[in-house]
Amino acid sequence: MSDSPSVVMYGADWCRDCRRSKALLDRLQVPYAYIDVENTEGAADAAQAVSGRMNIPVVVFPDGSHQVEPSDAALQGRLAELDLL
Repeated sequence: MSDSPSVVMYGADWCRDCRRSKALLDRLQVPYAYIDVENTEGAADAAQAVSGRMNIPVVVFPDGSHQVEPSDAALQGRLAELDLL
């Protein structure tokens, strides 16, 4: 596994689901780029463009697929499917 982030997560510090998904990625030692939609210009629009929704977190995988507000099980399952664990 490469140390460069291959997963991108759009989120906000106040978002409980975002904190949970970040904690899972950290626990699984999956490199990811975190983009704060509140403090990064254009990030909220970018997240909405990916997902078609206003919800966060939006987790984008290297194959271009994404999940919105994934459960820990769904996120971990997708990471395993993509051999990112």
